[in-house]
Amino acid sequence: MEYHSARLSFSTTGQTDVIDITGHVSKKVQEAGVTDGQVLVFVPGSTAALTTIEFEGGVIEDLKEAVSRVAPEGIFYRHDARWGDGNGYAHVRAALLGPSLTIPVVGGIMVLGTWQQIILLDFDNRPRKRHVLVQVSGVKK
Repeated sequence: MEYHSARLSFSTTGQTDVIDITGHVSKKVQEAGVTDGQVLVFVPGSTAALTTIEFEGGVIEDLKEAVSRVAPEGIFYRHDARWGDGNGYAHVRAALLGPSLTIPVVGGIMVLGTWQQIILLDFDNRPRKRHVLVQVSGVKK
């Protein structure tokens, strides 16, 4: 069994920034040389998340509106009352979507649907430098 770890870095603007990282993750899978296994993608931090979606303008805006309805800005959050940083909504949004994904690798290629991309979402209320850990495990043939 082979294991390979890499780190990706992205500058974000916050405010539900959405970045397609599929190509970056795919490159790390190729560099690892694993033919069959899986790739784990993880974003450290409590105001960012990862998911998959069709990276198309309309559905991206739909997703942003959906998370805004579920965890809106401008309402009372106990986190804000305690810390005063105004990003309680960002913590809730990130918790709902989650910090990681696991994707199968078959024949050296991630198994994603035709219209399925890996996206990084930064919900914080300020620009950030986000790091994404990519761990590829499996066998080389």
